[in-house]
Amino acid sequence: MNISIGTNSIYSQAADRLNGQVKAEQLQEKLQKDMATDEELLEVCQSFEAYLLTQVMKEMEKTIPGRDDKNPYLEQFGDMLYEEYAKSATEGQGLGIARMLYESMKRNA
Repeated sequence: MNISIGTNSIYSQAADRLNGQVKAEQLQEKLQKDMATDEELLEVCQSFEAYLLTQVMKEMEKTIPGRDDKNPYLEQFGDMLYEEYAKSATEGQGLGIARMLYESMKRNA
């Protein structure tokens, strides 16, 4: 760290700080413009909750004993069925995961 007493260094340091503040303000404005609206954020949180529940259902299916002879329709459309189950389970208030995630993201944003 160099400390100089000359007037040029004081002015250059002040100019550097001012430029840094301007850049920080510009970055903050850009981030605020690019931020999602509350509705978009809540929608993303709800879709994450549905995705999480879909994955849980798929893993739960693997724990069912004696499922060696699967139904061909369930093999073909099972993923879609679990996605629909998850969507219907998360409609309205859902499990509450989406709301907690949304509130946490709003607090930290």
